[in-house]
Amino acid sequence: MRRGALILGGAGMVAAVGFMLAVGAWRSGDLPWQQQVTETVGTRGANLGTMSWQLTSHKGEPVSPQSWIGQTSLVFFGFTWCPDVCPMTLLNISDWLEELGPDADGLAVHLVSVDPERDTPEVLADYLSNFDPRISGLTGAPDEVAKAADDFNATYRRVPRDDGDYTVDHTAGVMVFGPDGRLSSIIDLHDDPKFAVPKIRRAMEREV
Repeated sequence: MRRGALILGGAGMVAAVGFMLAVGAWRSGDLPWQQQVTETVGTRGANLGTMSWQLTSHKGEPVSPQSWIGQTSLVFFGFTWCPDVCPMTLLNISDWLEELGPDADGLAVHLVSVDPERDTPEVLADYLSNFDPRISGLTGAPDEVAKAADDFNATYRRVPRDDGDYTVDHTAGVMVFGPDGRLSSIIDLHDDPKFAVPKIRRAMEREV
């Protein structure tokens, strides 16, 4: 199912959010308010320079953590069949990028899929077309995704459904890394939205 581009503003935003949540609920078999609450990632001291995973972007290009050194990076884990947390996070990130204005052009922003069997580069490209075009999707072989999750101290697990399909529980929260590759902060799902952009700006001020 291809979803049309989101209209970021006014009544279009309200309708788009409702549409994305409804699609996610239909695909996952859950209603948004029934989704199991995911843990917030808690990986203090993480450093991109010490990680060794390699994934593939939604454009089919190889990506390694070392390629993000020198940029401020936003990273979170999710999947395209996620009923509510992931589309809402992507909408929030799109808002943050808009608020940052031209300063956002130098950011590296990545969704790492925890459902590599379904989230091929093509599927990620289709899904992300609904959000800010500066957001990249990453996927890869299951063992590489597991390696990346381990490096970021993120967790995920497949949860069978009664209809024979499955969903995926995963850690939530957006990790913000400074240009030096070190974790600067985590934007929690429950944070006051007004704190998100200042956290990103603080990370951008770090030197390599």
